Amino acid sequence: MISKSGVALAGMLAATMFALPHAAFAKAELPGDPNALITDELIQDIREWLANPVVSLSITSQNNLRKDMTQDQIDAADQQWRAEREAEDQPLVAAILTNPLSSYLTQIQARSGGLFAEIFVMDSVGLNVGQSSITSDFWQGDEAKFQNTFPNGPDAVFIDEAEYNEGSDSWRTQLNMTMSNSDRQPIGAVTVEVNLNELARRRGL
Repeated sequence: MISKSGVALAGMLAATMFALPHAAFAKAELPGDPNALITDELIQDIREWLANPVVSLSITSQNNLRKDMTQDQIDAADQQWRAEREAEDQPLVAAILTNPLSSYLTQIQARSGGLFAEIFVMDSVGLNVGQSSITSDFWQGDEAKFQNTFPNGPDAVFIDEAEYNEGSDSWRTQLNMTMSNSDRQPIGAVTVEVNLNELARRRGL
């Protein structure tokens, strides 16, 4: 015969075993408002490494190359990119991922120590020029990251809503800014995906 204390103990053990998986997979908490976490200082730091000539030269070169593209051609390039993501032959994807700008952005992301999850630069129509990793699409011109920056002048900054990334168990946000030339004329845009949990950790929050 099992005593009442034994039944109680068994119940406690069962409850603990049931709770453990939930505790183990509890997701990270959002550390705060992205607009508060991303300070002017961080934005300035990002602008400094974006000032490398490879960035503006790459954007300008692609703008000159693609300035006469129609929307149908842009859509076709975007469809080609999406198709190549699932294919063995990837001429367009490979051309972008192996160019000097992509190499530079990959180095910046690696040196960030987990702060930057993704970086990509767009031209004046929203097509990718360079990126630190492969994106789901090639054309960003119909998305807020481009529409809230490039058309709004050289100083435009748009911080998107935070999103939870299950793979890294972290909250991320996209910091988007207009890219300009030496005459402060907009030439493109940039998106930097920031790991908010890592940013907060570095600030001791």
